[in-house]
Amino acid sequence: MRGKGGWLSLHKYGHCPKEIVMVGVGNNADVAYEFFTHDSPYEVVAFSVEKDFLDIYRKFDLPVVPFEEVEKRYSPHKYGMFIAIGYAKLNHLRARFYRQAKEKGYSLVSYISSEAFVWRNVEIGDNCFILENNVIQPFVRIGNDVTLWSGNHIGHCTIIKDHVYIASHAVISGFVEIGEYCFVGVNATFAESVKVQKNCLIGAGATILRDTKEDKVYGIKSTMPRDFDSLSPAAHDMFYPGGDAL
Repeated sequence: MRGKGGWLSLHKYGHCPKEIVMVGVGNNADVAYEFFTHDSPYEVVAFSVEKDFLDIYRKFDLPVVPFEEVEKRYSPHKYGMFIAIGYAKLNHLRARFYRQAKEKGYSLVSYISSEAFVWRNVEIGDNCFILENNVIQPFVRIGNDVTLWSGNHIGHCTIIKDHVYIASHAVISGFVEIGEYCFVGVNATFAESVKVQKNCLIGAGATILRDTKEDKVYGIKSTMPRDFDSLSPAAHDMFYPGGDAL
């Protein structure tokens, strides 16, 4: 560990190559590049996107290469990878690239801010992105491909499963379980020992006092679940986990 708990990935993933390819060229990639460059042991050497979305060939003066053939130019035996994609399709889009990168043979690295507080026995998977001022208490287990944006509280003995995205300033009490592919909005609050089932959208400011149901939406007005079809068209397009892109 370093400082308040940063560079945990260097301890757990010390075998990973230190030069990495970053998948994505959007805003998430911009932020990730900044943090990896100035607050990690890794060096970004290239970006990658699918051919259908390859409309730029340089980013931050680095090459942008087609994801379909990235391994031909950047061998997974020499380079690591990070998937810098947000919560589109309720994290399923990022999860698809995560699986495909694994199939290509890449080791996926994690970023843990030097300004995050991560207790010594916390377990963190690969392709995680943990930003500043997160407090992660003892015995927490965080799965693979999890994003914790700035300033969250993750209480002791909580389990966050794979492909989860938690926005800023959520309060997650002890012994909570967050299921796969969930999105947690800003300022959401979870009572102790609550279990959130997979594919849940927890809206900004929501208060979750009891276990949720799978594939439901929980908002600030009520903890009663709603279907994804109740969302506005734009929100449905962003968060609904189905679609041709997967």
